[in-house]
Amino acid sequence: MSKKGFLYRNSLSIVLMIFMISCLAAQFFTGWKTENKELAENGEAALSIGQYVHSGHFIQATFENWESEFLQMMLYVVLTVSLRQKGSSESKSLEGEEDVDKEPVPHANAPWPVKKGGIWLKIYKHSLSLAFALLFIISFSLHFYGSLKDYNEEQISKQKPTTTAVEYITESRFWFESFQNWQSEFLAVASLVILSIWLREKGSPESKPVDMPHNETP
Repeated sequence: MSKKGFLYRNSLSIVLMIFMISCLAAQFFTGWKTENKELAENGEAALSIGQYVHSGHFIQATFENWESEFLQMMLYVVLTVSLRQKGSSESKSLEGEEDVDKEPVPHANAPWPVKKGGIWLKIYKHSLSLAFALLFIISFSLHFYGSLKDYNEEQISKQKPTTTAVEYITESRFWFESFQNWQSEFLAVASLVILSIWLREKGSPESKPVDMPHNETP
């Protein structure tokens, strides 16, 4: 790829989105087969692809994972503002002010909220964490909707009474789905923060230089 070409300049996001779409498609088709297998075992009619898209099974499984990712990223962005980890490539320096701490100065190529100032600049200063927070809320809501729908679909198949959203929000099933993903995301981030103190990956911005001492924070 030419270093001046679109693919080279955007290769990281393109490859990650290809991975994401491929895995989402694989999740959809394997989930569809799994759900239809369970329905067949219960003597119920199989779902078409169109029906599965709207099923609680697919919605719950998808947004249960998205929710935890956005929560992880939101908190990570916010916590790294003030918290430190000595020796980690993921931490700001233990002393001194960094470029990200400085107040924005309007200039010709600055983003428009910086030039505009006022409330727009105040929002823009925290727009990354706000965006992740909004994505988390949306994903959390859709996870809850999908989980409730999936639960009621199971109840109907068992000829048992369904439940309301108010009742379901207190059910351990929904919170179990959330916490099992939240804890794994925090473990993954903590692992990156801690392992980057001693381990290296040459060429990666997520790693310290190979010859940097373990106790030095970049």
